[in-house]
Amino acid sequence: MLVRQAYRYRLYPTGEQRHQLAVQFGHARHTYNWALARRQAHYQETGEILSFYDLKRAVTALKSEPDHLWLKEADSQVLQAKVEDLEKAYKGFFEHRTGFPCFKTKKDRQSIRYPQRYRFKDNRIYLPKVGWVRAIFHREMVGTPKNVTVSKTATGAYYASVQCERELAIAVHTGPAVGVDVGLKDLAVLSTGEKIPHPRYLRKAEKRLARLQRSYSRKVKGSKNREKARLLVAHQHEHVANCRRDTLHKLSDRLTRDFGVIRMENLNICGMLKNHALAKGIADSGWGMLVSFCRYKAQWRGGVVEQIGRFYPSTKMCHVCAYKNDVLTLKDREWTCPQCGTVHDRDVNAARVILAAPTVALGNRPAVSRPAAPSRSRKLPPERRNVTPVERPLDAKAVGRSAGLDEAGSPALCKAG
Repeated sequence: MLVRQAYRYRLYPTGEQRHQLAVQFGHARHTYNWALARRQAHYQETGEILSFYDLKRAVTALKSEPDHLWLKEADSQVLQAKVEDLEKAYKGFFEHRTGFPCFKTKKDRQSIRYPQRYRFKDNRIYLPKVGWVRAIFHREMVGTPKNVTVSKTATGAYYASVQCERELAIAVHTGPAVGVDVGLKDLAVLSTGEKIPHPRYLRKAEKRLARLQRSYSRKVKGSKNREKARLLVAHQHEHVANCRRDTLHKLSDRLTRDFGVIRMENLNICGMLKNHALAKGIADSGWGMLVSFCRYKAQWRGGVVEQIGRFYPSTKMCHVCAYKNDVLTLKDREWTCPQCGTVHDRDVNAARVILAAPTVALGNRPAVSRPAAPSRSRKLPPERRNVTPVERPLDAKAVGRSAGLDEAGSPALCKAG
């Protein structure tokens, strides 16, 4: 099976290279915002969707206009990649997977993608219009590199994510099946009776975060001390996110190695986050990330991840006689089945019910996602127009500010961003 895997490496650019990367980030962000505004304005005027290829040709012509000659400072393929990102954003919106595409600002995560003309040599990576950048290749790349995405975090750290394609021989996993019940008291409980304790990284960092954010709020806006305080807050949040991601990677790796079939609940996490009493704990758990990690790792190892319906009473049902306890509350950690007399641990019983419950037809996600070729301009039916959100007309000043430009369109501020 043909799979794609990304390898993330830390970059250490020089001062001049950071300046060039800032130019690439700013010009790519401006192109994305311009393309989004152009597509919205075209729909308002004609009622038709501007096709993907027409938008790419418009971006190419934009660089020849007198007001946008500075866009030639950026790599041409980086700008075209942003048009592809916008097309993917619209596709996700129409498939009801994501929200409507929004304009990007300098405060968002900065990233650019190079589909070609990058090279690797020793401990360096060559990026067009930037040069040879020092990198730490802590692990070997397996497969053929397809593209390189360069990103900058809120802490000012630079990373290069190299996506490689390789042929993977997959044999059917012969391991046993397991039911997994995720929760807040324990991160995961297996049908074997094992409980994985919840690390609660955010809860443990709350005291330090409160102190750092208090210090940040007291600094004068625009001062160097405020920027130093912001970096401390960003470092703490990044540390919490890295710890959570590391724990979920290790747990998913162990589950997919030991078990051939992993059965979990299809939880409505977005809806559960509306419960303000539990939202922080749910967000700190990373349940959706765990399911995503298990899916692709299980597929690579010949296993499968199955999910049961979200309304299936896994917690209230006895796994021995299938009796449903309708009076069970959240505080009841143990309960006795009145029909068969079995004493249940709440979470272990739920995991065993999940193991035996019928699944819904969700399936695994494909290892290689190849988007279909975008269609030409077409006129939407009236019923579809009514569900499309009202789109704002193009505001040149707002788009310029979001891309780091002044009102005259000068790229000087863009280079500093």
